[in-house]
Amino acid sequence: MLKMPVVSVPASAWKLPPLILHPFAESAGPDKLVESSRASLMLQGLIPAGHLTKIELDERLLSGRYCEVKMLFYVGRDLMRWIDQCLDLASRDERLKTAGMCYQSFAALLVDEPPRKVREKLKKWGVADYKSIFSRALGLNAIFAELPERDSLSEEFVRHYYRYADQLYLSRQLLWAFTDIKPQQFDFDLYASGEYSRMLEREWGEDFANETVDPD
Repeated sequence: MLKMPVVSVPASAWKLPPLILHPFAESAGPDKLVESSRASLMLQGLIPAGHLTKIELDERLLSGRYCEVKMLFYVGRDLMRWIDQCLDLASRDERLKTAGMCYQSFAALLVDEPPRKVREKLKKWGVADYKSIFSRALGLNAIFAELPERDSLSEEFVRHYYRYADQLYLSRQLLWAFTDIKPQQFDFDLYASGEYSRMLEREWGEDFANETVDPD
């Protein structure tokens, strides 16, 4: 990737907006993903297919893959929102305006070197391969403004969407040179949307409790 020198920052790191991830789930989602994985193994001859035909296995595989596309697309929306917020922060700071930071800077920070506490929280959530999830989510959002219907996508794309998404992410990162930034310089927190809402409610409750009213 084309990178500019690491931006020079003062001793104290900048605090970026929190990354807030909204849950995405559909009632049949988990079952579709399991069926899709099993169908893939059956099509490869690794486990018995039983009474299922190749056409039926193919449909299960594609249905699960499209479910993955949907989930990644909505994760990507949250990531894109966070990057926009980071760019807004950088544009309003006199020390950062000329540092050469752009979309690619914050995307690389998120995918390649998120802060340790963010990596640990993702691991706690059971998200081991966050790099692939985040990069593919951003890759899909590089071309889709809205989630496409399955019928509008080719079977080839749905079947191998992850390969296309990987390349889309890399292609956008390679569009032009960007400033490489490090987690020691730009810190941020990670929250699930429900967790963040509860935190705000507690803070508002504490603020309300601490308010004093001047006597008339």
